[in-house]
Amino acid sequence: MVSARRSFQGSLPIAAMPRLCEVLADDAGSATYELDFGRDEYGTAYVDVRVRAPLWLVCQRSLEPFVMPVTVESRLGLIRSEREESALPGGVEPLLVAEDDKLNPIDVIEDELLLALPLVPVNPDSELPEEVTRPPAEATPAGERSDNPFAVLRELKKN
Repeated sequence: MVSARRSFQGSLPIAAMPRLCEVLADDAGSATYELDFGRDEYGTAYVDVRVRAPLWLVCQRSLEPFVMPVTVESRLGLIRSEREESALPGGVEPLLVAEDDKLNPIDVIEDELLLALPLVPVNPDSELPEEVTRPPAEATPAGERSDNPFAVLRELKKN
């Protein structure tokens, strides 16, 4: 694919990516992708990955599901051993290729989508729950507190 400078494009159902589905709220929708193989001016084999996908995540503010559009554009340098990683140009992420030089495009797309997910997904349109934003209840005077666990100790100290 690299020598022939092949390009692939298409659509892939989100449900076809099991590792990604484990962290999503729903596996609905599909990802559109473009994969372009080639060699750069230094002779390094690469694949350019472009993926767009609407992913269902759970907002950690409201705990409601929401759709987050994810766009990935990256260049992956194809390497056969970890020693080759240091020879990659800046801005190129390493992708370790198996001994048989075969690469599963679905795995590459799934990996890139997983890496693009936010650590803590938050829907930008969500609001904090009312119990968080409501002003605190009126404080009760110290003499009226009934469940003070240290009241017994205070009485013992007086004696």
